[in-house]
Amino acid sequence: MFGDMMGMMNKLKETQKKVEETKERLNHVLVDEKSNDDKLKVTLTANRTIKSISIDDDLLKDKDMLEDYLILTLNKAIEKATRVNETELAAVAKDGMPNIPGLDMFK
Repeated sequence: MFGDMMGMMNKLKETQKKVEETKERLNHVLVDEKSNDDKLKVTLTANRTIKSISIDDDLLKDKDMLEDYLILTLNKAIEKATRVNETELAAVAKDGMPNIPGLDMFK
């Protein structure tokens, strides 16, 4: 019984390490998004850190329009980055979970 418990604890520690490594790796996974007319382009990491924003000169003439473009495009980019982040972390967590009978968390 204690051997099984120690094995599960070691597996959980190993999984925690893999999750931290995955979070670090996701700092280097880039997600690009652009407005429908390509006037605004943003790049985020999969951990949702903005890396770059490119704004067409036409948008700089209209503050309200630029704000709308930023909100829409950044929200789309954040959603995309969140999906990548959650998918990657869930895969690591699922792979590292000990086999506990009756506990099927990831079905």
